[in-house]
Amino acid sequence: MKTARLNRLFNPQTGRCFDVAIDHGFFNEASFLAGIENLPKAVATLVDAAPDAIQLTVGQAPHLQRLPVRPKPALVLRTDVANVYGNQLPRTLFSRMIEEPVFQALRLDATCVVVNLFRIPEQPEVTDQCIQNILRLKPQCDHYGMPLMIEPLVFKTNAKAGGYMVDGDPQKIIPLVRQAVELGADIIKADPTDDVSIYHKVVETAGCIPVLVRGGGRVSDEIILQRTAALVAQGARGIVYGRNIIQHPNPAAMTRALMAILHENVSPAQAFKLLA
Repeated sequence: MKTARLNRLFNPQTGRCFDVAIDHGFFNEASFLAGIENLPKAVATLVDAAPDAIQLTVGQAPHLQRLPVRPKPALVLRTDVANVYGNQLPRTLFSRMIEEPVFQALRLDATCVVVNLFRIPEQPEVTDQCIQNILRLKPQCDHYGMPLMIEPLVFKTNAKAGGYMVDGDPQKIIPLVRQAVELGADIIKADPTDDVSIYHKVVETAGCIPVLVRGGGRVSDEIILQRTAALVAQGARGIVYGRNIIQHPNPAAMTRALMAILHENVSPAQAFKLLA
């Protein structure tokens, strides 16, 4: 049942989750490999830092699951691959789901699967593909008790901000989050709003569905720690960060600092001391 897997994903004391995303190699973008060129090493480093979960692909999940470690971060399995992230978009865009996604997740002992819901300017066909992916995935997840994380992702116009630049406009984020909930998400993975102080509106539109916040592009240590604390104060149930961990000079220390904010309610200033 889904509850058993969700209990492995969320911290039992705080009800929060820190999922470190290192599935970037799935998308055939050279710049996404910074910090994870050696994936087995990156996985081992993160396991030592003990986040709640690590997000991986079918080809790389075994690096986590073969480690003889207890307790171990839960596996969140990426189920879709897309070509929408480059500075220059290709002639034809796609978002494709892997075959038998839930069966593969079960075989890998995943606690959750994640799938995208894109809103890209002037690319409605990609949104249609994402919705079709979700519609196929939802009944499989329900049948086998696999939690479904949907990732609503609003892009800026590629001509203005090419290369995976997200739009923090709440008027775009909120309805897409609501659509993801209506499509059957068990967990939402959403972007922060430009004005973090109104993020409670995103949480509100998700209702009882927990919202984990995406990290986005690399920012300073001070900004990511302050933003995380503010988002948690707004009702976010956790975070899914990638580049702000794997591209940090000390990924393990940054993981521990963010875990302290999530699970120990330390201040950003206190968490910053853990980076020294």
